[in-house]
Amino acid sequence: MTGSEASEPVVTPAGPVTLLIADDDEVTRSGLRMLLAAQPGIAVVGEAADGVEAVERARQLRPDVVLMDVRMPRRNGIEATRQLLAESAEPPKVVVITTFENDDHVTAALGAGASGFVLKRLPVRQIAEAVRVVASGEAILFPAALRRMVAARPLGSAEALPNAALTGREEEVLRLMATGLSNPEIAESLTVSLETVKTHVGNVLTKLGAQNRTHAVVIAYESGLVAPGFAGHGGPGSSFA
Repeated sequence: MTGSEASEPVVTPAGPVTLLIADDDEVTRSGLRMLLAAQPGIAVVGEAADGVEAVERARQLRPDVVLMDVRMPRRNGIEATRQLLAESAEPPKVVVITTFENDDHVTAALGAGASGFVLKRLPVRQIAEAVRVVASGEAILFPAALRRMVAARPLGSAEALPNAALTGREEEVLRLMATGLSNPEIAESLTVSLETVKTHVGNVLTKLGAQNRTHAVVIAYESGLVAPGFAGHGGPGSSFA
């Protein structure tokens, strides 16, 4: 799904999206670099073989987006994501890339602040589109895959939502976010203005203590507000699922 962050306007990058690829497998890393560099609107500026190097290279190169594998030596993608987002006022966006949809590490990375995730088996054009979408200030989620990930593991944040004191409308907005709807689609569904939706989304993020929209959706599933079998409408990014 794609969804605009409530706290920031969506901005289309003026030039190519600069991308750092972090993966401990040299063949995978080199293949991604070659294929993504050939995609329109993307400039691959560097590579990293582990989480420590990913943080160091991101500091040096200041990419727009880091495509981050989660299972890497020295420092995994979760800790590298958390460090990148904590140490800079303008950190890069992070897209987690993984082989398995039901990887616990992916959900942890989303909770650490990653803007979304993609599967390594996806066609390169879809991975490239995810990079461009995230660079523009939106988020990439795969509702079906996210439901499977959450269903496959024990609920870990059941206390987060009840303690958040969301209003009825805010809960409704969060449910729609979790189905894959973008802010304009939520506004149309609820017959309210886009600005009203942005206000509700911002309130949801604040009350949940969520780092971004993606993290809020993870909490919605983990808390039980949205059941793993919940069937909603797919947003513009649902073709990635």
